[in-house]
Amino acid sequence: MDRPYRTAFNAAFSDELFARYHRWLETAVGPFPFRLAETPLFVSHDLRDRLARAAEEIVGSLARPETLAQLKKAIPAKYDAPGMDALPDCVQVDFALVEGESGRIEGKVVELQAFPSLYALETLEAEAWNHVLSPLPGLERDWTCFVQGDWRENIERIRRMIVADYPPEEVVLVDHEPEKQKTSPDFVATKRLFDVNSICVTKLIKEGRRLYRESGGRKIPVRRLYNRLVFDELAVKGVEPPFDWREELDITWCSHPNWYWTWSKYALPFLDHPAVPHTRFVSDVPDATKLPHDLSRYVLKPLFSFAGAGVVIDVTPEVLARLSEAERSNFILQEKVDYAPVIRMPDGNGVKAEVRVMLLRDSLEGPRPLTPLLFLVRTSRGKMLGVDFNKNLTWVGGTVGIWPR
Repeated sequence: MDRPYRTAFNAAFSDELFARYHRWLETAVGPFPFRLAETPLFVSHDLRDRLARAAEEIVGSLARPETLAQLKKAIPAKYDAPGMDALPDCVQVDFALVEGESGRIEGKVVELQAFPSLYALETLEAEAWNHVLSPLPGLERDWTCFVQGDWRENIERIRRMIVADYPPEEVVLVDHEPEKQKTSPDFVATKRLFDVNSICVTKLIKEGRRLYRESGGRKIPVRRLYNRLVFDELAVKGVEPPFDWREELDITWCSHPNWYWTWSKYALPFLDHPAVPHTRFVSDVPDATKLPHDLSRYVLKPLFSFAGAGVVIDVTPEVLARLSEAERSNFILQEKVDYAPVIRMPDGNGVKAEVRVMLLRDSLEGPRPLTPLLFLVRTSRGKMLGVDFNKNLTWVGGTVGIWPR
């Protein structure tokens, strides 16, 4: 972490400073249905570059043709949509910040997903912190969240990823009841920055191979879907889109839905990288005699769930024995990581952090490599990240990684 800036921030921190940040954001996107952390993560250029490089190396290894062929086996037949591109438009690699053997802060992968995240909202969070911080003693800098390039250049990169070469009117951010999602501030930010509307998947209209939406009494063609649909949410709620996932439609995707399954926790056992903890499918453990000797060092995760649902952090042989044969292939055992208290609060307490390296590629220029754009950050003082483990605690929640331009 960048300690001089942390020291200056803590010296200047007050409830009013946080309130100014909060008001700036709410003016931009409206009320927040999730908790915002009281601080950004001040990331040193060295740590920024190491995390970005690790994320690039990991997604690069997943893009090898022989690995992709294996990973595509994760796509369920009934969800196998045509038109899958050579690479996803975006991918998220989540790193727990830990203390390495040398005492240096390092990142260890806890999850990855080729699925859109809060691209628009994070840029506004960084703007809000820049607005609040730059007048403060010791923090008089031009703060940015972008790994490289200026604000205008990166906003254009995100726009091309989401909109491609279509009129924004013919692109929609699609989710189930988007106005009720916890990520709704990002949907507002996406409209504000890129003029892309949000729509519930059930309100799309299908005619032949084409999709439409209604607005102001008009039927507007939908040519591209900024796809925020979470399959397990659709399954739990019994939501069916007005099309079959397997049929040919005159649309493009960001990102194509097949990547939801292909580049996911399913990919972790295929990775051999210093930043990836040892991971195996439960189905690859043939019997109890082959289990790791110390299960307390592992966490059990379902392959396809969001927000920590179904994760078991206190694994026992009995927990594994309760999984049916069919379920065993849908769970992984991943070596635990020990989050370091990388953020120091003004009162001396430590705060843990998880960094999401958000990558994208320019879909207008073919299968170019994915490159790191910015860092989403979640902070925690509980046993795990997430609301349920951080109730009634301050300095926890969502924030952004920033550094001087």
